[in-house]
Amino acid sequence: MTKTYLHNIYYIVTAIAVTMFFSCKNNFEEVKKIGVSENAPIGIAEHIDLKYTDSGRVTANLKSPKMLDYSNRDFAFNEFPEGIDLDLFDEQNQKSNVIADYAIVYDKTGIIDLQGNVVLSSANKDTLFAEQLYYDQNREWLYTNNPVTFRTGQDVINGKGFDSDIKFTKAEVLEIDGIITLDE
Repeated sequence: MTKTYLHNIYYIVTAIAVTMFFSCKNNFEEVKKIGVSENAPIGIAEHIDLKYTDSGRVTANLKSPKMLDYSNRDFAFNEFPEGIDLDLFDEQNQKSNVIADYAIVYDKTGIIDLQGNVVLSSANKDTLFAEQLYYDQNREWLYTNNPVTFRTGQDVINGKGFDSDIKFTKAEVLEIDGIITLDE
């Protein structure tokens, strides 16, 4: 009887252990997310004044009141809900400037979406005004299908859409509504 009783206990313990073993799973990623909402940023930075250097020379200076870091998402991005002011410096240390009320930078695609009172001023005084402008960092290309005003030299060109390289050497206003030539 004791032998049968011990065998039954052994079978019960074995059954419980096997059940527990197969019911367990690796929840480490889920445990890391406890307390972090998937809709909330993983980090918030305020009063940003970031300088980017290349070979000891400042090539960009990004200023923004606030940045939200969503790198915890599958499609990671950084959001600048209160706008940006970005100075870019070329090899001759000439400055171009980008201002927008809102910006979002997508890490995987390299696309920057600028929105609200976007103003891009080049070192040679060409200026683009738009409500929304995209910048492809990989191709170094600017584009939009929204209304724009582009001032180059004495000409002010209004249209719907814009395509250009970052230096405006291949700038093209699409669907031109009108060109105004200013007297100097």
